[in-house]
Amino acid sequence: MVTLRVAINGSTSKWRPEMSGVPLGSVLGLMLLNIFVGNSVIKCTLSKFADDTKMCRAVDMLGGRDAIQKDLNRLERWARANLMRFNKAKCKVPHLSQGNPKRKYTLGGE
Repeated sequence: MVTLRVAINGSTSKWRPEMSGVPLGSVLGLMLLNIFVGNSVIKCTLSKFADDTKMCRAVDMLGGRDAIQKDLNRLERWARANLMRFNKAKCKVPHLSQGNPKRKYTLGGE
């Protein structure tokens, strides 16, 4: 268990226990994600900046689309097991090129 408080403009909140998760602004989540990705079989390229993670892969066959979905499933399972969440409202799938079938991908069943 961790005890946290917030400080803004010289004012601080009371100390409060935090039972799970990663404090906002913490680098712990990114470090855990890097450890997971470094030890996993993710086929897509991940790039990270601050608390944003981008997963990308060129897809020219059905197998490539399946690989992206499998990697999304692995990331979601890892996040759930480590009491972390992805902000699904901010997740976007850009489909590039003409004639792209624009497959729908899911993150955690959504």
